[in-house]
Amino acid sequence: MAVSPAHRWGQIIGNLLEDAVAPLLEQFAQQHGLYLDRKGPRPVRKTLDVIWADARGNKHKLDYVIERDGSATSIGVPVAFIEIAWRRYTKHSKNKAQEIEAAIQPLLTKHQEVAPFFGVVLGGVFTSAALEQLRTVGCVVAYFPYETILKAFAHANIDASSEEDTPDSEFTAKVRAWEALKADQRQDIAQSLVAVNDAQMRVFMESLRLIATRQIVEIQVLPLHGSMAEFSTVGDALSFLGGYDTTAQAQPLVKYEIQLRYNNGNRITAEFTDTLSADQFLRGYLPPAIHPIQEEKESS
Repeated sequence: MAVSPAHRWGQIIGNLLEDAVAPLLEQFAQQHGLYLDRKGPRPVRKTLDVIWADARGNKHKLDYVIERDGSATSIGVPVAFIEIAWRRYTKHSKNKAQEIEAAIQPLLTKHQEVAPFFGVVLGGVFTSAALEQLRTVGCVVAYFPYETILKAFAHANIDASSEEDTPDSEFTAKVRAWEALKADQRQDIAQSLVAVNDAQMRVFMESLRLIATRQIVEIQVLPLHGSMAEFSTVGDALSFLGGYDTTAQAQPLVKYEIQLRYNNGNRITAEFTDTLSADQFLRGYLPPAIHPIQEEKESS
């Protein structure tokens, strides 16, 4: 089925948003020794799309994932999930915000032990309610208003504006004007779009940096022993407390409570019912081991 000119024009703007943000994310990943995954070939996955599964096995297609210890041939630990979206009308903005939240929240839950960054770059027209909905669930939002998109396209003398009654002939003209541009001209539009939204992207990238570079400053491990006592009345509970021997030998382990505190104020709390699981959790935060061969190369 042929794509309508209006739909094709929307795809062009959406792709432009992704292309505008990509250089910033690529540079960031390189600076911090991270791996940026985006749509395209990657030997470790069978599809061109970036797809991650949640704890229930449901798959979610994503725009960008930044990984620690990731490579073309191995999936790393997620540092950031970043989505890009374009909407022309407010009537669609709330649904898109809900769609993004529904896709990312299960992944954040699955990887809560590393607390990844959750961010979106939105372009076009989004209501304040839609933006606030995302922010209330911990999402960092960079919002490129519709007017800034028009301004960016104007650098190439393209009128990017549209209304619900815009005829297909006008959309066709916009598409042809875009397709006639050279690669460097399209890049100029993308760079212009970021430039006019510089303040938004500075806050966005700084928030990402704080997550990617945070350092553990304290680790609390609380082993809990004994069996749970249950009562139907407050009086019975008080009687238990009054007669409880706090000096008695430790009872069997119930669970470990582990809390990691970071220098940026973030806290990650996890619970484990056995020592092995707690051990594996903490080992996941050890710095990568340096093999003897690598040490020799670095010292030479």
